[in-house]
Amino acid sequence: MPAQRRDPMSRAADILASPVLNGLIGLAGIVIPVIAWASDRTSLTNGLLVAETVLVVILTANHLWLRKAFITLRRATNLRAMDDAQYYDRVRAQLEQELISDYGEIADGHLRVYASEVARLSVLLVKTLIDSPSQPKRILAADLTTNPSLLTQRREYLTANRRLIEVGGTIDRLFICFRDDLSRADYARPLLELIDHHRQLGVTCGLAVRDRLRADQAVDVVIISAAAALVEEEQGDADYKRGRSSVYFKGVERWIGRFESVWGHGSDSAPLVLQAYERFARPMLDGSTWDSDRALQGVDNL
Repeated sequence: MPAQRRDPMSRAADILASPVLNGLIGLAGIVIPVIAWASDRTSLTNGLLVAETVLVVILTANHLWLRKAFITLRRATNLRAMDDAQYYDRVRAQLEQELISDYGEIADGHLRVYASEVARLSVLLVKTLIDSPSQPKRILAADLTTNPSLLTQRREYLTANRRLIEVGGTIDRLFICFRDDLSRADYARPLLELIDHHRQLGVTCGLAVRDRLRADQAVDVVIISAAAALVEEEQGDADYKRGRSSVYFKGVERWIGRFESVWGHGSDSAPLVLQAYERFARPMLDGSTWDSDRALQGVDNL
């Protein structure tokens, strides 16, 4: 198959961006003043200074054009400042290839993404954990579950979750639900179906009642090992037409501490709270005998 012919503008752009051309212009900019300084002929000196001025104008114009034509990506000045430098560098390299919007922020260990980019980035973070040497191979996820059906539609993300578990990783997922929602049959049914699906993947599930948590605990966050925290600031919808999240590569321990303070241990741990909810919710759903007052009393006793 013959090579595709490039238009004159594309060829001109390649020439202007050529490192060789810019190197020759820069070298000429050094040599010309030296020759002018060494020359005794006034006319030659003046001519060389005019040529030097032209070169400076060309270099300035070329620099301005390159800034407009190409995206300049800032790099982190200190990789060691990141909680997991190797993991961060893998994510940074991948984002550089994909050119996610507002990429420049990542140089400071923080990245903000919007709408469909949130779903794509969440998958990237999990896949990077699978492929990187980062330890532990663990995800801690807290989900503000206002609409249980949303999580079931994120198939690529769930596939990445399954793959992580298959290679020996672990996932703890905390479903944070409002008290009144938990007392409704039309909410409880899709919630428990969602939990069944995650358990089939190998995810350890837990439950927390939103009304009992502090504001700083009721946060939608996915913590990747000890390397990154994806914090959802505005919940997206099924079509990913809205939503806003931030990724932090510094201070991840702070997010781990918040998660563990809600997940808990022993008889009050989130997995046991979920089991207690299931003991009274599942029989009522299976027998079509849902009683909202009884369910609300059961939630209050959790």
